[in-house]
Amino acid sequence: MYRKGNKRTGIVTFRRFCRGGYAVFASLHREVRIGVLAIGMFASVNLPKVQAKQIVTSPDADEDGKETELSEVSVVGSMAPLSALQSARIVSVITSQQIASSAAQSVNDLLKLAVGVDVRQRGGFGIQTDISIDGGTFDQITILLNGVNITSPQTGHLSADFPVNLSDIERIEVLEGAASRVYGASAFGGAINIVTKTDSPPALPVREGAITKEKQSRFALEAGVQGGSYATFGGDARLSLHSTPSLTGGVGSGSLSASYLRSDGATVNSDFQRGNAFVRGVWEMKHVNADLQGGYSMKDYGANTFYSAAYPNQYERNRRFIFSCGAETKGRLRIHPEIYFNYLLDNFELIRDETFGENFHRTSVYGARVTADYRWAAGRTAVGADIHGDEIYSTALGKPITGELIYQVPNEDIYYTRHDARTNVSFNVEHNLLLERFTASVGVLANYNNRFDSGLSFYPGIDLAYTPAPNWRLFASYNKGFRLPTYTDLYYKSPTLEGNLDLKAEESHSFQLGAKFNCQLSIVHSQFSAKLFYHRGSNLIDWVMYAPTDVFHSANFDLDNMGFQLQSTLNVSPFTLNLSYAFMHQRRRDDVEIYKSNYAMEYLRHKFVATVDHPVFVRPAADGSMGKRLTASWTLRWQDRMGSYLLYENAQSTGQLVSYKPYATLDLKVRWQTSRYELWAEGTNLTNHTYYDLGNIPQPGLVLLAGLRLRL
Repeated sequence: MYRKGNKRTGIVTFRRFCRGGYAVFASLHREVRIGVLAIGMFASVNLPKVQAKQIVTSPDADEDGKETELSEVSVVGSMAPLSALQSARIVSVITSQQIASSAAQSVNDLLKLAVGVDVRQRGGFGIQTDISIDGGTFDQITILLNGVNITSPQTGHLSADFPVNLSDIERIEVLEGAASRVYGASAFGGAINIVTKTDSPPALPVREGAITKEKQSRFALEAGVQGGSYATFGGDARLSLHSTPSLTGGVGSGSLSASYLRSDGATVNSDFQRGNAFVRGVWEMKHVNADLQGGYSMKDYGANTFYSAAYPNQYERNRRFIFSCGAETKGRLRIHPEIYFNYLLDNFELIRDETFGENFHRTSVYGARVTADYRWAAGRTAVGADIHGDEIYSTALGKPITGELIYQVPNEDIYYTRHDARTNVSFNVEHNLLLERFTASVGVLANYNNRFDSGLSFYPGIDLAYTPAPNWRLFASYNKGFRLPTYTDLYYKSPTLEGNLDLKAEESHSFQLGAKFNCQLSIVHSQFSAKLFYHRGSNLIDWVMYAPTDVFHSANFDLDNMGFQLQSTLNVSPFTLNLSYAFMHQRRRDDVEIYKSNYAMEYLRHKFVATVDHPVFVRPAADGSMGKRLTASWTLRWQDRMGSYLLYENAQSTGQLVSYKPYATLDLKVRWQTSRYELWAEGTNLTNHTYYDLGNIPQPGLVLLAGLRLRL
């Protein structure tokens, strides 16, 4: 922090900052002026859900040397909003600057930067990706969009179909460890929250005589186009709007974005086209805020050996719609009601353009949630209730429909023949004790599901944080998590897979210990964090083979995951270096002999990520604005996966298990930036190395892309 022109000792000045007790620096009991907002500021805040109010900044604010104004940032510690200084859990955050500088082509690619996240791609460009945390599976995490759960109950394979563009995203938060007491069933191993921008349009220079002033624009437009290897081509646009104060004192802001990308694909039968559209509106009034969002995504792609190497010519089509709206009161008592709806259409062809093995699915999730938290002398107390239902109509998943078939597959001359539905009701309560150096967050979830529970099941948790010195923060937590089987786990059947109607719900006991250290010396800022974890899992669900000639069965077993993570950041202006390393080990606690695990036991033993951001050329403008500059960002990722895959040749099993080999990839992105436009070029897998995230599916070699972005 710095005090520009402020000669009063002992006083720091904040501009445009709320005095609410839930504000980020409320515990300072004074105003502060912020010069440059450090990239790692949010690296350890407890960010399962972030409200609409966020950092107001441009992508280049750090490098301009201009003041970055911090609006009220309300961070939800668990159920009740806690400030960054009060948080009790370590959360990894991928910032907007990291998003802009990385050579990522999708949200899934960005998550590779998080050391505790395992991203297993079945094709390039993030077309079909499985995402897991701390050795779990893709079904064991909750995916959130601005705090709203968009996880698919059909299968976690489709949960990562995000309806947002990279240009929409302010940051991505990764909460590791069980979080069921906050998010319910799917937060078995953690949560990933995508926070979109709510930025105001930029200020425009206005000449008044000899003086140049700034006038707030009512709108801003950002658009881009890109192309490169494998006939890849696409574009995106984002329009943001901002209203002037109304007679009631309310201020509204919103954004509308859309994108399209197509490619011939890097391998045989991996061509694709995808499109997104997303809209968000926020209305802020004196006593209440309102938030609405809606999204649409489409993907059509060749799924070469994606779900079985015995069928190399698969194809899939997805259409997804999401909607939510909510409001939140202000003051000592805050009430937050919310309704949400997710809708997914899925068409899978086992053999492209043939009806054999073809499936159609229609999945819906609809629900309502209300939370209330009260701020009093002993801290913050919160209560909540959620009721939601999910159902599926399908030609393969669910119970056979008896009687007349009433729902026709869209654009097809066939009807859904199977159906299933379930209702889930949950109640949670939590109290947060907030002292000067100590935070304790204690809560419990009571859950009932009409498909799996005979009564209420309870999932408690406690998070502790202690600050022994100004630069140190220590963390400890225990949380119990659970996950309900997906419809695919229960019902799916094909020539290579067989579901299981007798599956039990997964449960885990998650323990974590961590520490974080920050050091600020003049132009040098360093940050270090370490974490130990132990997840004791019971009735975990995986697809396994019991013999070399067997099909994959959906089954329960007991498995423990344990390990540690180290992360460090060094900012020596204008260079930034990030290093992270994760180690993990597994231990089975049952004696059922398994020949081959398809997911749960193919975990990352080692993962190392290093990123370096640095300028190549900088020419500031005479008026102190951005000017022109050329920057580069390098990313090195090394992974060593345990487990093995069944080798196929010419779509036939050889009966031979092949162990995964460690591999490294090197990516580079170069950007030429001005205040109005940006030219960029990137290369992924610069060494053109052949590697496997999943067996028999080689990942793309060198991919080169380039593009142009305009800001109006």
